[in-house]
Amino acid sequence: MKIRQIEAAERQALSVPVQAYAFQPSPATGELVQRLQDVQRYYEGNVTLVAEDDGVALAEVSAIPMQQNVRGSVYPMAGVAGVATQPLARRRGHVRALMLELLGRMHDAGFALSTLYPFRPSFYERFGYVGLPKVRTVTFAPADLAGLVRTELPGEVSWERSAAGYSRYREFTSRLLAGWHGFALLPEYRAVELRDRDDRWLAAAWADGEMLAAVTYRISRHGGDLLADDLLTRSPLGRALLLQFFARHVDQVSRVVVTVPAGELPELWTTDLAAVTQAATSFPVAPAPMARVLSLDLLAGTPAGPGRVTVDVVDDPFISGRYSLDGTSGVLDVTRGAQASEATLTAAGMSGLIYGVLDPDDVVVRGFGDVPAEAASRLRVLFPRRVPYLFASF
Repeated sequence: MKIRQIEAAERQALSVPVQAYAFQPSPATGELVQRLQDVQRYYEGNVTLVAEDDGVALAEVSAIPMQQNVRGSVYPMAGVAGVATQPLARRRGHVRALMLELLGRMHDAGFALSTLYPFRPSFYERFGYVGLPKVRTVTFAPADLAGLVRTELPGEVSWERSAAGYSRYREFTSRLLAGWHGFALLPEYRAVELRDRDDRWLAAAWADGEMLAAVTYRISRHGGDLLADDLLTRSPLGRALLLQFFARHVDQVSRVVVTVPAGELPELWTTDLAAVTQAATSFPVAPAPMARVLSLDLLAGTPAGPGRVTVDVVDDPFISGRYSLDGTSGVLDVTRGAQASEATLTAAGMSGLIYGVLDPDDVVVRGFGDVPAEAASRLRVLFPRRVPYLFASF
């Protein structure tokens, strides 16, 4: 078995059969195979590795070169996707070898972070990944927005097909990337699938010529559901304008189902809104995302609290070492530590603190490190808890 990076022209022969068996109804029909081949143009910029035996791809994994905001700074992020193995080649270590090779290449190429959607979180935890919050879905009847409909709001809503509004939507998400912790952005070659499929409506809220909120959606049927993707908002006004737009469907759909970040509070959107907010996880089809740090050195300059601590990061091929982490200037200063270590962390523990999803006590309870009380108090100041929102899906 050998590992190699394949070119875009090789994807149809090597990648598509592995992907079709792993993620599609099987055996694949000619129509399905053709559809899988047609969408390969959206993956041409991916870094795809295969484990080969005598010219046959047994397993594969890809990285999508993305950008992600962590605590207010934007960094190169490798989105891992398409992890798949042919059935007779499973449980032979191919995916493990591919993951280590892929992460090593992305680390060496200057990617500071990596995220993925796991088929089994415990598997990827061994590679230094830690869980992130899953987005919520909010389900409600449009009639429950009646109180909001009667409110006079400054601004307006535009409505068009997703293809027509793609460039404005893309520009809006690029602006959100700059200020939303955890927010990630697909590269242009991948994101244009939204435009090319043109299977969504796009509603956007505007005020004074500025886009304040946007959502793509489709309607299942008359009397059915309005199924909205991520409700992206920069202000309460933008959100309220889009909710008013949803209310206009009161005699067309029975329910609105919209995706929101984990920190959103729909019960406070308006009075008399009876809503169900939920985040259901299951494996392998509906997992929460995971993330890890690939380079602590590249995170120098990240906004941080006024704490200072020296830590040992252990058992990881990419970020193991002793680091002095100092946020007294308002941004993170990272130096290779010469002082005595005050805490020991795995890559998952370190990643959980930086992404803001773990308290130092969580790190200890989860088995991600040894953090004495004094070091824990300083780590809390250095890396305050945050709720990241991984917008981009892949």
